[in-house]
Formats: sequence, structure tokens, C-alpha cells
Amino acid sequence: MRTRDVWLAAASAAVAVVLGLFVEDGRRLDVLGWTLLLAAQAPLLVRQRYPMAVLVAVVACVAPYHALDYMHSAAVPAGMIALYTVASTGSARRTLLTGVVVVGGTLTVNALVSPSQVVDILRISGWIIDVLLFGGYLRVQRERAERAERTREEEARRRVAEERLRIARDLHDLLAHSITLIGVQTSVAAHVLAADPDRLDRAAVAKALDDIAETCRGARGELRTTLEVLREQEDPRGPLPGLRGLPELAETARAAGARVDLTVVEADVPPAVGAAAYRIAQEGLTNAVRHGGREDLTVGVRVYEEQGALRVTVTDDGAGAGPGTPGFGLVGMRERARSVGGTLQAGPRAGGGFEVCAVLPLGER
Repeated sequence: MRTRDVWLAAASAAVAVVLGLFVEDGRRLDVLGWTLLLAAQAPLLVRQRYPMAVLVAVVACVAPYHALDYMHSAAVPAGMIALYTVASTGSARRTLLTGVVVVGGTLTVNALVSPSQVVDILRISGWIIDVLLFGGYLRVQRERAERAERTREEEARRRVAEERLRIARDLHDLLAHSITLIGVQTSVAAHVLAADPDRLDRAAVAKALDDIAETCRGARGELRTTLEVLREQEDPRGPLPGLRGLPELAETARAAGARVDLTVVEADVPPAVGAAAYRIAQEGLTNAVRHGGREDLTVGVRVYEEQGALRVTVTDDGAGAGPGTPGFGLVGMRERARSVGGTLQAGPRAGGGFEVCAVLPLGER
């Protein structure tokens, strides 16, 4: 039982009492009349939970009330509230059937019992139809508002999921690239130290350690930028890396010992496409260095425009990924390509090594 329904039932009862005392449009109320009138108010207490049952109960009270020609106006509020509840809580079909039954039944009974009052019954039937239409209109508006709210909530959840996925991709690309290079550079330093302790090449060790330190500084700076972007409220995406960052990627891969052949044909590239190309090239270089399996690894990176799309290819002559648990690198690259409407293919090359090829539509520029 809702508090609002309790107050509504009490208000309806108060109006009914006032009308029963002061409006003379029927017989004066006696004990039976007051009983029927007040009994019609009681079902309104549960009108939201059982709208049809409440309508039947109200009709069961007001039908004999009107048949006995008591003060007719006094019973109108309870009946109208019951009809409105049916229309505002049910389907259009139920509302239509209710209107047909109530109006048709009222007209039929009164035409048989009191033919002279048919005009008055038609006027009352108009009010019944108005109440049903009003209740149905409010129900449609409420359902439309609820659908709009659900749509907003679903859109908010979708955006949160997309943002979480984007953050996961950014962190994976950043950390996987930097950690892979640090691992390779550490292996180089360890190899130099263990190869010939008596003839230690201090310059080579110092260069390997400097490369590790530089990679750490770069990773720390990019991680700081990523965290600042996440804290930024006005522009949640922040500045996006693009094609201009590719030479730096190539240099870090060269510092890890790979020979990198970078070819970038300048093109008018939207920021989102440039960012996707950057991340795909970064992950391709990372995988090549990680899984190359040879000291003289050669990696080719080509970025060029062809037929309205930006094409990114990363090829290497290494051994490729070995057996084991697959990572998220290829999945992330494909998601990067799909995020700008592109496609990505990756797999072993016929002559050995591995190849990644992405096609990223440029759209209207």
C-alpha cells in the first residue's frame, strides 16, 4: 500500500462526503447509501497493485448506488480514479476493452431501465472516455521517458566499457613495448658482461645501460601523460600519438638491436587514424623484437596512403611467436583497426618471419 494511494483514497472519500451532503442530484443518503459510497473508496488503497480488481470492486459498489438513485455526483470521483488507474497502468488494448465494456454496459443498462436518461448517460460516457484517454496518454509519455532513460543508461555503460577498453589498450601498448625493449637491452648487457670477463667492453655495457635508462624515462613520461589524460575532465581522450612518433619508435627498436627500415609517406591523416596507425606499428615492432629470436633481426615498417586508406605494414624475418599462451597484442591491434573502421591481418610470411597489415579508411578530410 503506497502512501500516495492512501492520501488519494482519503481525498476521494472527503470529496464524496461533501458532495453527498451538499449536492442534490438524487436521493438523500441513508445508511445503505453511505455504506456503498464509502465502500467504493476502500479499493483505491491498492489501486496501483491491482488496477482491474479495484475497478471491478468500485463498479460493484457504485452500480447499485446509482441504481438506487442516490446522490450521483458523490460516486463519480472513485469511479474516475479507478478508470484512470486502469488506463495509466495497463496496455492500450486493455484500456480499449475496459472503455467498451464500461461505456457499452452503462448505455445498455440505462437504455433498458431508464430510456429517458440516455442523453445524460451519453454525456457521462464522454467523461469516461476522456479519463481513459488521459490515463493512456500519461502512460505513453511515462513509457517514453523510461525508454529514454534506459537508452541514456545503456549509452553511459557503453561509453564506460569503450573507455576501459581504450585504457587497457593504451596501457598494454605502452607497457608491453617498453618492458620488451628493457628485457632485450638487459639481455644485451648481460651477454656483454658474461661473454669475456677478462676483456670487458665497458663502452658496450655503458651503452646498453644507457639504452635501458632512456627506455625507462620514455616509458615513465608516456605513462605520466596517460595518467594525466585519465585525470583530465574536459578532454578525456587527450592528445593522441600520430605518425610523427613513428621515427622515435623505430629508434627504440634499433636500440634493442633490431635493424628497422621505416618508410612513412606523409598524408593528411585524421588524428584518430594516426593514433591507430601509431599503436599498430608500436605493437608490431614490440612483437617482432620479442619473438624475433635472432640477433640480426630486420623489421620493415611502411606507412602510406592508397585508395583512400592508410596502410600500415610491419614485417620481420624472425622466427615468429612460439607455442604458449596467446597474449593480447593481436587482439589489441585488430581492435585499434576496427575503432576507425579498418581491418587488420596478421600471420606468418611465406618466406619466413611475420607480417602485420592494417588498412585504415581515411574518410572525408
